[in-house]
Amino acid sequence: MTPLEGLPPHTVEPLAGRRIATLRREARAAGHRLLHADCADARDKAGVMAAIARGFGLPAHFGANLDALYDCLTDLDPAPGEGAADGVGPGLVLVLEHLPGAPGFDADARDALLDVLRDAADEFAGQGVACRAFWSVSGARRAPP
Repeated sequence: MTPLEGLPPHTVEPLAGRRIATLRREARAAGHRLLHADCADARDKAGVMAAIARGFGLPAHFGANLDALYDCLTDLDPAPGEGAADGVGPGLVLVLEHLPGAPGFDADARDALLDVLRDAADEFAGQGVACRAFWSVSGARRAPP
């Protein structure tokens, strides 16, 4: 069992020592889709939303607010991509790396964003689809990719 498979199907937790490359391999092996948003250049909520929209490939009509983020996340196709393992159900692995830890995006803003991820993960779990999200904060020690 890979570390990804050892987690509940609706996990939202810090990236901690996990490597993006390892998560990518595990997602591929499990037949899950991995989406990665690097928020290193974001300084505020608008910058974080723009980084998520780019990284996750959200549609042009994305409203750049938390309600719109929930709607777009739950509209994502969790179907396995090319090369996915046979017989494995769909799933999503979401990675939000380098969230800002600044006045423009404080702990309350981060908590609200993480609540949206939890709500989306719960929605997918209710459909029998795994959705695991990992996040890190700028300046937090991270493992190399």
